[in-house]
Amino acid sequence: MKSCTARVVDESAEAFYVDAMTRLDDAAIPHLIGGAFAFIKLTNIERDTKDLDVFVRPEDCRRVLDLFDARGCRTELPFPHWLGKVHDGPHFIDVIFSSGNGVARVDDLWFTHAEPAQLFDRAVRLCPAEEMIWSKSFVQERERFDGADVLHIIRERGTALDWDRLLMRFDQHWRVLFAHLVMFGYAYPAQRQQVPDWVMAELSRRLALEPADATSRVCRGTLLSREQYLVDVERLGYRDGRLEPGGPMTPEEVDIWTAAIGEDD
Repeated sequence: MKSCTARVVDESAEAFYVDAMTRLDDAAIPHLIGGAFAFIKLTNIERDTKDLDVFVRPEDCRRVLDLFDARGCRTELPFPHWLGKVHDGPHFIDVIFSSGNGVARVDDLWFTHAEPAQLFDRAVRLCPAEEMIWSKSFVQERERFDGADVLHIIRERGTALDWDRLLMRFDQHWRVLFAHLVMFGYAYPAQRQQVPDWVMAELSRRLALEPADATSRVCRGTLLSREQYLVDVERLGYRDGRLEPGGPMTPEEVDIWTAAIGEDD
């Protein structure tokens, strides 16, 4: 079982992470490890990390925060639609149960397909490659773009990926996946075989058959960047593609997420 230890800030951070994972195990709260620790296992690319990303089902987030409240940590739920935080002095844990755009919600399949690994000499389960691609594909802000992460995962894991599940995950957002796959072929021309021919053929077929829709007046760019498409929904008369019923978020969730632009989330 391969170790997935990334470069943490210092020994006190490592001690906090180990204690946190021990407490989660002892409390029998199902959780997965993501972020830099999962990325190194999936891609063999090391990176520094300033936090620990813990993925849980939405119904378990409150249990996690209560657990660390009892430990004496400062906890918060800054974004009720996807993210809680646990603070211990300068160190912190992100408690993630969805994505910032509300699309990549953690469900049972994340746990069914979790990858076993070793982290700080502990047995852990990592977020699956497919779900990491799904959630990272929508992160396309000016200050953060996870497209390279998506391509690196495909480069390393492409032939082993469950492409049927990936297509299922993207569902109506299949164009987002297709865009990343086209860029993959550009970035790695010698490794295009990492994406099965049938996947490209299927998405090309959908593209050719998809009718134009001149009446919906929706902007789905807000699912890719919470800031860069605000002009479209605030000034240009487009409907926000994040909003229910067609999207995954309520107006209140969108307002909270928008108000935090520029903050270190």
